[in-house]
Amino acid sequence: MNKARFKLSTMIIFYVLLVVLFSLLITDLLITESTSNNIREQLEEKALIVSRMVAESEIVQDELQSSSENQNVQDYAMRIQEASDVMFVVIMNMEGVRQSHPNPELIGKQFVGGDEARVLNGEEYISVSEGTLGQSVRAFTPIIADNGEQVGAVSIGISLDALEASQQSSHRNILIGSLVGALVGVIGAYLLARYIKKNMFGLEPVAIARIHEERNRMLHSVREGIIAVDADAKITLVNKSARDIFKKAGLEGEDPIGLEVSEYLPHSMLQRVLHTGEAETDEEQIINGSSIIVNRVPLVVNDEVVGAISTFRDKTEVNQLAEQLTGVRLYAESLRAQSHEFKNKLHVLLGMAELESFDEVKSYIKRLVNHQIHEADIMTNKMKDPVLAGFMIGKLSYAREQNIRLSVNCETVIPAASDESVTHELVTIIGNLLDNAIESLEGKEEKRISLVLSYVDELLEIDVSDTGSGIQEVPQQEIFQKGVSTKGNDRGYGLYLVKSSVESLGGSLEIESEANKGTDFSVIIPYEAEVEQA
Repeated sequence: MNKARFKLSTMIIFYVLLVVLFSLLITDLLITESTSNNIREQLEEKALIVSRMVAESEIVQDELQSSSENQNVQDYAMRIQEASDVMFVVIMNMEGVRQSHPNPELIGKQFVGGDEARVLNGEEYISVSEGTLGQSVRAFTPIIADNGEQVGAVSIGISLDALEASQQSSHRNILIGSLVGALVGVIGAYLLARYIKKNMFGLEPVAIARIHEERNRMLHSVREGIIAVDADAKITLVNKSARDIFKKAGLEGEDPIGLEVSEYLPHSMLQRVLHTGEAETDEEQIINGSSIIVNRVPLVVNDEVVGAISTFRDKTEVNQLAEQLTGVRLYAESLRAQSHEFKNKLHVLLGMAELESFDEVKSYIKRLVNHQIHEADIMTNKMKDPVLAGFMIGKLSYAREQNIRLSVNCETVIPAASDESVTHELVTIIGNLLDNAIESLEGKEEKRISLVLSYVDELLEIDVSDTGSGIQEVPQQEIFQKGVSTKGNDRGYGLYLVKSSVESLGGSLEIESEANKGTDFSVIIPYEAEVEQA
């Protein structure tokens, strides 16, 4: 991802300033035009009002009706011009000859501008023209005597320079307001950028985008299914593994993002986690017949539950992994027992050799060889699966190391399984049953374990009995539950795995136990033998 050229604060200030300036520019243009029109209308209306007032004056009407010259009209016009702050007040007779003017020398001369003809015909109007005092806005009003006869006209002029000055003053005020608005916009943009960045933990958008992309890739790359919901129990995230598990469970359809979790995934218990705020781990859940192992954790921010996330995995995969690990452990224990037993026998041979009891050495070696051959012959002749046979030889060595008499009786030949995974299940079942029997013999004088195997009509029967202490502290129906044990904490997984393996193979498991006399486990599973090639 390319590095951003500008920081978040810079970008926000730039764009806010751009928007503010653009808005103010448009506003300035519109307001300036409107203001100019208003000012012009106000000045025109002012000129028209003054011209009407002069036209209604008795002094003006009387003097125009008199044939003699009188200074009263000029004096009156100058007083009105000064009081109303206009450019000029010109009174003319019906021939267009001035009776008053700001320049007394022009009194008695013809009106200049060429726009007075209409007012001498009795029309009131406003025009723009250039006269002796320059270009101006002029208001013309006819002067009507009491008898209804027009005796002259009045022209009130307002300089266009004054109009322009008013417009410039208005425009200057608008510009100052725009600059103040832009400054406020910049300050607001800066404060907004700081607030946003504070809520984003000081990260720039490009960093947030990168973290978001990395998080998505990580979530979709893990094998565990992940589903997250917000505080309203709406789904916000479903990774690829979760979608695969849902598809396997028959939950195909629309995209779950945004749906209520209770609608898409009934009995998910995520709503309960949102309500209680407590995590739930290693829970089993059934989705359309598919079993999954689920962990549910609330998402807490500032001591407030803002959502919940659930991670889960197909129970079949978990069981397979556990069984494989258990099988490896049992193989390793068997090999260790054989190694330990062999080392003890070497110590015996070394002692005999140091005593130079060579005849006894020969005799001891013959017995060992005959015993090993006999034991190996029984296992290999009766058990056609070399993995199972080797495993049983190791268990026999381990039992001898513990001073336990373990008898293995194959009533029939046990063929190899057609599916290798079944062998791993058998190792898990037999290994854990034998380990459980060995532990039950601790502190007992008589230490005997019997393992009987038989294969009839594609059914394999496994019977393990011991002379141990039996099951005393826990009800028999509860000993197969995970974590339930009479031997202390962090135990209780062996029989749980046995039951899980038996159920996965479609078999049955029965138990008989009597306190201080022993326990008998009987397992029957469907067993398809490997077809021997001719």
